[in-house]
Amino acid sequence: MLGMSSHSEWGRIDDDGTVFVKTTDGEREIGSWQAGDVEAGMQFYVRRYQDLATEVDLLEKRLQSGSGDPAHTRTHAQEMKEQLSTAAVIGDLATLDARLDAVLAAADERAGEVQAAREQARADAIAAKEALVVEAEQIAESATSWKASGDRLRAIVDEWKTIKGIDRRTDDALWKRFAAARDAFGRRRGQHFAQLDAERGTAKEAKEALVARAEELSGSTDWRETAAAMRDLMQQWKASPRAARDVEDALWTRFRAAQDAFFARRSETFAERDAEQVDNQRKKEAVIERAAALDVSDPKAAQAALRDLQAEFDAIGHVPREAMRRIDDRMRAAEQRVRDAVDAGWRKASVESNPFLAELRARLAEAEQKLERARKAGDEARIKRAEDDVAARKALLPD
Repeated sequence: MLGMSSHSEWGRIDDDGTVFVKTTDGEREIGSWQAGDVEAGMQFYVRRYQDLATEVDLLEKRLQSGSGDPAHTRTHAQEMKEQLSTAAVIGDLATLDARLDAVLAAADERAGEVQAAREQARADAIAAKEALVVEAEQIAESATSWKASGDRLRAIVDEWKTIKGIDRRTDDALWKRFAAARDAFGRRRGQHFAQLDAERGTAKEAKEALVARAEELSGSTDWRETAAAMRDLMQQWKASPRAARDVEDALWTRFRAAQDAFFARRSETFAERDAEQVDNQRKKEAVIERAAALDVSDPKAAQAALRDLQAEFDAIGHVPREAMRRIDDRMRAAEQRVRDAVDAGWRKASVESNPFLAELRARLAEAEQKLERARKAGDEARIKRAEDDVAARKALLPD
């Protein structure tokens, strides 16, 4: 069946079917072929070599792609290298051995890179968690935005879970720091809200007192003093700390209702008063018109009528503030007109009843008669003397 021996560059099968592979150390017997012709035997052992070469190809490509574990690749390559000395294959074992050495070297290099990357990833992970711890410790120490800070601490827990690659001991130590910071924040927040509750209780009592006072004043009719008191209560309300939201809203509703009730009553009263004062203004203006129209040819009768009008004027109530001065000025002018007429009548009566003045007027009449006779006579000297006499006597009489 064998027919004749077969040779190749890397091995041979002799006439009795013994199979040899050529190595750098010489030929090595690797088996016996009795199953068919020699060429088929050679192809069988060459294919077994090619299978080994294919495995080496896979190891090389796995390292090049970075998809495999370099340690596993190295172990596989080392096992293959150790098996080469006994491998029943025909092929270039020296080249395959050299390629395996290269794989082993590359695997060592890649393993170093992976280890460095792993160490870097570990360092980065530790740094990331340390940053989260520092942030949590800062929140625990000084944060006052309680809700936002609490939400952030919960988010840190979620971020923490995504960070991998830290050894258990280091991770536990960092977590203890974070947990301590979170607990410290919780205590400080609890103290804050406890204090806030106490302050809100005090604020509730203070604002209840303000509400009670506002409700007490809401029925007052002392408009000016009460309005000032209500404004002062509002200032105190604004300056007081806030109670709990529901309590604050309820108290504010009562407080505002009391204020509104008072000011609404005041506005209604002022509106009625304003309407009354406008009506009073019209009444006083009518009295003024009558006073201004009094007949002063009889001063005494005018004076008597003015007294009645003054009494009627004074009996009328208040007028709007902006009209007061104008109304008073017009009434004084009407009164002054009557007083002037009365004074003029008195002066006239006084002059007519004075005997000395009557004598002066009689002499003035005589002087005027002399002047008239002198003018008729045409005597310039007499006329001049008569004119001087008349002027002198007129000067003695009052206006």
